[in-house]
Amino acid sequence: MFGIPGKQAVKMTASAATQISKLMERDSRAGLRIGVKKGGCAGMEYTMEYVDVADPNDEVVEQDGAIIMIAPMAQMFLFGTEIDYQVSLLEAGFKFNNPNVSEACGCGESISFKAPDDAA
Repeated sequence: MFGIPGKQAVKMTASAATQISKLMERDSRAGLRIGVKKGGCAGMEYTMEYVDVADPNDEVVEQDGAIIMIAPMAQMFLFGTEIDYQVSLLEAGFKFNNPNVSEACGCGESISFKAPDDAA
């Protein structure tokens, strides 16, 4: 929908693709839908949900066996994002390295986006 021909909307690191593939296989799901919603102290939050069928308006990204579907309203906010999966002594989880984010809260769960004229 908002993509550039020949360029994927988002990229996954090898560890993210491996983790997504494991989750999809374990739960017999077709993919993982990512999006954004209003919430959190910075104004927006990422969403992730298992899906069995892609919405016709989803942007579908396949990489190394992992399938991500980007919800239509989130596509413009997520374009250019790299999704990583990190494991540390205290936590494990997906991290979004998003060039469209202008600020994030201290916990990293909430973000705000650049204004359209600032993104250029």
